[in-house]
Amino acid sequence: MDTSPATPSPTGPRPPLPPQTRARLNATASLEQEQSQNPVLPGPREDPGPERGDAATPAGPQTSRTRSREPAGLAAGPATGDSEVPFEEVLERAKAGDPKAQTEAGRRYLQRACAGDEELNSCTAVDWLLLAAKQGRREAVKLLRRCLAERKGITSENEQEVRQLSSETELERAVRKAALVMYWRLNPKKKKQVALSELLENVGQVHGQDGGAQPGPVPQSLQKQRRVLERLVSSEAKSHLALEDFVELTKKYAKGIVPPNLCLHEEEEEELAGKSPEDLPLRLKVFRFPLHAIMEVKEYLIELASRAGMHWLSTVVPTQHINALVFFLIVSNLTAAFFAFLVPLVVFYVAFASMVVCTLKVFQDSRAWDGFRSLTSLLLRFEPGLDVEQAEGNFSWNHLEPYGHFLLSVAFVILSFPVASRDWVPCSELAVVAVFFTAASYASLSASAEPYTRRALLTEVAAGLLSLLPALPLAEGHVLRRLGQPLWTVPLGPLLAFNISLPCALYLHLLYLFFRMARLRRFRGTYCYLVPYLVCFTWCELAVVLLPEATALGLLRASLGYLLFLFALPVLAAGLALLGLARLALWVLAQGPAKVAVTAGACCVPLLLRRRSPALGPLLGALRSVSRSSLVKLALVWLSAIVLFCWFYACRSEGAQVYNSTLSWSRYGHLCGPRAWRESNMARTQILCGHLEGHRVTWTGRFKYVRVTDTENSVEAAVGLLPQALGDWLRCLYGEPYPDCGPGAPAAPAELCRLGPLAERACHVKRFDRYKFELTVGMPPEGGGRGPEDDDVTKDIVLRASGEFRGALLHLRQGSLVEFSTVLEGRLGSKWPVFELKAIRCLNCMAELEPARRHVKLEQDWRAVAHGALKFAFNFFFFPFLSAA
Repeated sequence: MDTSPATPSPTGPRPPLPPQTRARLNATASLEQEQSQNPVLPGPREDPGPERGDAATPAGPQTSRTRSREPAGLAAGPATGDSEVPFEEVLERAKAGDPKAQTEAGRRYLQRACAGDEELNSCTAVDWLLLAAKQGRREAVKLLRRCLAERKGITSENEQEVRQLSSETELERAVRKAALVMYWRLNPKKKKQVALSELLENVGQVHGQDGGAQPGPVPQSLQKQRRVLERLVSSEAKSHLALEDFVELTKKYAKGIVPPNLCLHEEEEEELAGKSPEDLPLRLKVFRFPLHAIMEVKEYLIELASRAGMHWLSTVVPTQHINALVFFLIVSNLTAAFFAFLVPLVVFYVAFASMVVCTLKVFQDSRAWDGFRSLTSLLLRFEPGLDVEQAEGNFSWNHLEPYGHFLLSVAFVILSFPVASRDWVPCSELAVVAVFFTAASYASLSASAEPYTRRALLTEVAAGLLSLLPALPLAEGHVLRRLGQPLWTVPLGPLLAFNISLPCALYLHLLYLFFRMARLRRFRGTYCYLVPYLVCFTWCELAVVLLPEATALGLLRASLGYLLFLFALPVLAAGLALLGLARLALWVLAQGPAKVAVTAGACCVPLLLRRRSPALGPLLGALRSVSRSSLVKLALVWLSAIVLFCWFYACRSEGAQVYNSTLSWSRYGHLCGPRAWRESNMARTQILCGHLEGHRVTWTGRFKYVRVTDTENSVEAAVGLLPQALGDWLRCLYGEPYPDCGPGAPAAPAELCRLGPLAERACHVKRFDRYKFELTVGMPPEGGGRGPEDDDVTKDIVLRASGEFRGALLHLRQGSLVEFSTVLEGRLGSKWPVFELKAIRCLNCMAELEPARRHVKLEQDWRAVAHGALKFAFNFFFFPFLSAA
């Protein structure tokens, strides 16, 4: 028999009547009530018939006969004999609410089920065992498990409840016991359901019955426990709270599933709990629901702008043409170089902001830890057998989500930082932020592993400072520089190297401390202590990476700026606003007020006029969904998609290539030129020459001519959609006028002077033209002389060139000797094969016309970029212990 302390509820409520599933059970129970002289109590009915009479007789023989017929699995129980309590007394105590007696009653009914009327006795036994198990009786749970395994007394109505109680852990059973005691103290009148207001009024009685009111002020720990208990009770949305509801709520909290309303910590937040954004004051609405406030301002402005003649304006203003103009201007700037510049910066800043948000969420969870510890302390007062370590482990396990988001954001930051342009990354300001969050995240760590976390932080800071010493402006060979440099480097294959140095020794000690933290509490320390410390570790490593990129002036500026931001926010906000307006005014004056006004109007008018368009429905729906979902999760999903796309693109792209094939032009001419055609035919030659595809060659030839094959001008195409008067005005606004070549006019190109009078318009936008070229190159003469075959045009090669070769191609003259690089692909073995120009250099051009330099097609080596990002990420976590080659 379980000797754990029973719940002191002899005056508690009588157990509720369990549901009976068959008419036979109901009829038998009614017969028992008629025959019994005892008052009818709500609870499991005792069995009628001779068995009841036998229970009043001495228990020795009857028990002996009963146990001889029961299964071995259900015969567990206290020692039988002359000391066994009579059955009627056990039933009376069980009906009074004694969980120990309820367990014994269930065991006795299981014994009777073996003697006769098995179905009725088994169902009654399960009903008594359920009542005992709900009060935390371990033996009742064991008997329920055996009943469930042997399907004794299990019905469709009680099966789910039996399974739930049978699967409870020791921690949940201990929490159930403590929650029962707390509920009866909150409910001294022993009601089945209590109003939340009445429970809140009785919160003080939970502590008052432990020995009376103590003189003097209430201890801080008791105040915390009382606040947590009040919030726990008020977190339910129901108006009344039953016993099982309170027990389940307490069990969930002990597992780490914190109710949302329990995370409020300020009195102002408690007053505003449950209010919608529309019910909040303007100041609180802006700070608590900024996105909602922005959407309201947007809707108000749109409504204000649409009151006076919007329909008339939409018919007058050519909105479709303006939409096309804006679209063409945007698309014309979406080049590969633009994406290569923008995507790393966007990924870095969004991931860094996600790191900050996740760190703040970790701080919020650390405050929830205080409330959780207060509740566990309160539960320990009523159930000393509560496993606090397991409860804290469950809480940590159920709050790992922000740490996972944080580590994923860290991966995006360290992969995008080496690729992002340093000119657009404020390293000094970000380094100060990293140092601040390093200290703040360390302060929020649990005190249980403080010896290890303190030593780990000191070790990491020392290793980081030593690794920064080589970056100091010290003389080569200085003793301080040597402290941070590797003494020996041992290669570990072509990709890794092992460094032997003082920072390496500190890093190895740091890994040892990580292992010691992880093995605490039977390796529950992995997610209780090690994972939370990784937040501090990552911010410290990020600070070590950012500090070499920062400057002393930048660090001073950032530190003072953040202090001013905190202590002089109103003045600083006004100053920043004035500074921003001044810079905006200077930029407008530099660009031209008319041009800026027209551009802003062109972008805003379509949005204002087309606010009711069905095409904007999905966009507005997406914005509303963003306001309802987690921004961190949404950002991480999009960042994951972008990084995966870039990763696959980098894997499929070609790295840096060398155009040094040994195949010469003359050799290619013999194999795939006119001579090969005459020996067989052109089709056979083309089939054979297809094996030469992919050769990266650098040949020398005679330049013959170049021509423009395509011209793209998105601005001209967009302006051409507008009416003529408006289009001419925009050409002069964004373009250039034809020069005046009269006497006294400034110098202008002679070609434009001749074409100006012949042009149909006064201005042009030709500076937005993008050209594609084709140049024809002939084979140079062999042996220094020229033969009749040297002028054979069938040997010529046509090279396609993009607009980046414009400067080199426009300075070439017919007959110039050029060296070019290309890839053999396409129509090999035919007349005038067309290849793509990769590089070109003029060998005999005059210096004043064109310098003798090589013009190379700008091609990003995406594989090298991806390799550099992975190398930086590896060194971020493992340097100075290991370094990537």
